[in-house]
Amino acid sequence: MIQGIDGYRGGWVAVRFERPDMKNFSVHHSNKLIDLIGGFSGITAIDMPIGLPEATGLGGRRCDAEVRQYLGDRQSSVFSVPARKAIYQSDYPSACAMALGHSDPPRKISKQIYHLFPKIRELDSLLPAGQTGIFEAHPEFSFVQCHGGKPLDLPKKIKGRPNPAGLAYRRKLLLDAGLPLAFFRQLDELPKFIGMDDRIDAAAMAWTACRIKLGCAVFIPDKAPCDARGLSMAIAG
Repeated sequence: MIQGIDGYRGGWVAVRFERPDMKNFSVHHSNKLIDLIGGFSGITAIDMPIGLPEATGLGGRRCDAEVRQYLGDRQSSVFSVPARKAIYQSDYPSACAMALGHSDPPRKISKQIYHLFPKIRELDSLLPAGQTGIFEAHPEFSFVQCHGGKPLDLPKKIKGRPNPAGLAYRRKLLLDAGLPLAFFRQLDELPKFIGMDDRIDAAAMAWTACRIKLGCAVFIPDKAPCDARGLSMAIAG
């Protein structure tokens, strides 16, 4: 089994394939990540940071900074992951203060990134040392790989709102990559509280998980450092 997971406002959505040929599929969602990865023994690619640094430099983790170089105009879709101690603060001012003290040059965090902290902590708490079978990926980096290594011109969102043309283009890329049309019909039937961008991103994560299973995924960097818990800090595509 192979799955790709993306977070949405109230939970997580997972796309699963029985094999890397992507013919047999299912779609799941839950407000708890453990429901999707607990007991799952296959390959998981998830759009959420794995490996939290003790301190950060300009551009965040090495993988954050390096993967942006592949994204062209979509570079802003990769945020700089702050230090672990900042992520585990219980309020925004404390998180900013901790981020300032554990970054060089010193910098605070945005409210947008702060609102992702509960999901980052949720994943971090479920990862065993070594994170066997669970890999960090990024949708836009996956779409670059799906697009022959070229950045996409059409944004997925414009001013925070889904861009229909950008989503349709990403959907076509996945269709051309072998995801069956019937799969997208099932994706369309998910509850409306799961945004179409999150559904498409979960599909991209599942495609990346297939590439990991087949041994053809790209990892940035190829020789990744580990955090204090031994979790690899690399982004797959």
